[in-house]
Amino acid sequence: MTGAATTISRNAFAKTGLCARTAACILAVAGTLSLATPARAQPIELKLSFFTSDRSIIYQCQIKPFVDAVNADGADLVRIKVYFSGAISSVQLEQPELVREGIADVANVAPGYSPQLFPDTSVLELPGLFRDEKEASLVFTRLVEAGVLEGYKDFFVAGAYVSTGESIHSRKPIASLAGLKGQKIRVNNEIEAMTLRGFGAIPLLLPLNQTMDALSKGDIDGVTIPPAMLFEFGYGRLTGHHYMLRLGGAPVTLLMNHKKLMTLPPLAQEVIRKYSGEWLAKQETACFAAKNPEVMSRLNADARRSVVEPSAADLAAAQRVFASVIEKWAAQSLRHRELLALVKSEIAKLRPPNEVRP
Repeated sequence: MTGAATTISRNAFAKTGLCARTAACILAVAGTLSLATPARAQPIELKLSFFTSDRSIIYQCQIKPFVDAVNADGADLVRIKVYFSGAISSVQLEQPELVREGIADVANVAPGYSPQLFPDTSVLELPGLFRDEKEASLVFTRLVEAGVLEGYKDFFVAGAYVSTGESIHSRKPIASLAGLKGQKIRVNNEIEAMTLRGFGAIPLLLPLNQTMDALSKGDIDGVTIPPAMLFEFGYGRLTGHHYMLRLGGAPVTLLMNHKKLMTLPPLAQEVIRKYSGEWLAKQETACFAAKNPEVMSRLNADARRSVVEPSAADLAAAQRVFASVIEKWAAQSLRHRELLALVKSEIAKLRPPNEVRP
């Protein structure tokens, strides 16, 4: 209450004789005014668990657009607070359970680390299916929204992204496909491991934030990673040989506890849904598409590095391995064959009618 309002209220009570003691009058008026003007409600806070820093490209491309848009549009309703650098948990394998149990409301989750929880997502990891990360991410998003992928029923999937085909970066020379034989390479998922075995490499499945330690100790020779993320965790400091064969992409999701979403006011739910799905997939893919060429320019400008594009013969050999991996995966079950058909159907919807289907 302002000074002017206090004076007016006190004088009014004094003139009418309704109050015997000035202090009591002022308190009574203050209480009346506070009841008449209810306090503005605070927005509901949602906790987002993220395993690394706000400077990472993962945050800048996959999470920040969503957080910024929701916080701006839903300022009076809902606000997302990001807990960086593993403040809730730095263990990537724990992120789905944190969200399911409500310890975090939202988290960045790599399904390839938990195939037992998200078995159907492996179809998005198959090599050679997609033209680029935008196509793969839109297919992933549409399959999630259609409810056909197992493992997501407890979650609202705010974002579903598939990286560009991962290339291979090693401490050891790789002049051709033959150079991969015997090399120990960190991979993102089991499909990628199957693909590298087809080239004679020795794959090791490791989360991103455990890979640098293995690389430093010499437990592995190299990593599979999109170019944009090569320097993200320090891998680029130790790997000077870059073989730009595009393997399958790595699916990543931004998962929210579905029950938590449904407890929010309808307008808050509307804001979250507005900046999820295809909107976020397009933001993510545009961001990464801009970053990849920047890193490639940096690699090519460094005379100490070897950057090798596969020869036509190696590309043909790689395609045969890719086709074999897809065939073996599809042969594992009727479910796999159904998923592959669904993916091809969605790809066809995104491509011009005269373009040959995969």
